[in-house]
Amino acid sequence: MTEAAVSLPVVLLALFAAGLVAGWVDAVVGGGGLIQLPALLLVPGITPLAAVATNKVGSIAGTAVSATTYMRRIPPDLSAVIPAAVCAFLGAVGGAMLAASVPEALFTPIILAALVLVAIFTLLKPSLGAEAALRYPERSRRYHAYSWLIGGIVGIYDGVLGPGTGSFLVIAFVSLIGLSFLRASAQAKIINFATNVGALAYFIPQGHVVWEYGLALAAGNVLGGWIGSRTALRRGSGFVRIVFLVVVGALIVRLGWDFVSGLR
Repeated sequence: MTEAAVSLPVVLLALFAAGLVAGWVDAVVGGGGLIQLPALLLVPGITPLAAVATNKVGSIAGTAVSATTYMRRIPPDLSAVIPAAVCAFLGAVGGAMLAASVPEALFTPIILAALVLVAIFTLLKPSLGAEAALRYPERSRRYHAYSWLIGGIVGIYDGVLGPGTGSFLVIAFVSLIGLSFLRASAQAKIINFATNVGALAYFIPQGHVVWEYGLALAAGNVLGGWIGSRTALRRGSGFVRIVFLVVVGALIVRLGWDFVSGLR
């Protein structure tokens, strides 16, 4: 048996494990790309663009499971979520088209600064997202407009790069609209599913997906998403807020390290 034949099962098992953890994190609060994308980039021979594209295969499987689980317990306002998901889909298609031409270095400092502000904002407002405190009546024009705007902007980001997409969606729904962390996480899953579909609609025809790696991630994501969504529903918004801060903190450390390393 060749070295490649021996190493492939090991790589697939490692990616399954990364997908499992990422699926749990994504189901609770988003940000599983923090785990999956670096894991893919460690695979010998894979290009950054192929890693971004393959990551979407794993993510879409996990978000499909967790979105279905949340919808059974927390029915979403489909009049806002469906159009927001359409905007996210279109944004992700556009973002994926930009992914090959926009240098990642341009995004890292901006994303890092945004995450630091999000963490400070959340820490300074301990009651934020504990309970729903809607800033606009449900089904009102502003409620819909902000939902659609959030979907479109975050969709573009997810198509271009991806890590932290769920976290950005959650904090946007909590801070701009006034949803609880739990409800925001539930709605974020539906929109995140749409962004993954949009990105893959571009990446698959272009041949950027490495399917054996993507399917290994997907298998782990399905199990992790199933466990994570049930954990969040059982533990409530307080638990989701804590996990949110941990994930955002980890994203800050990861992106901060990448930024500092790039300056050397």
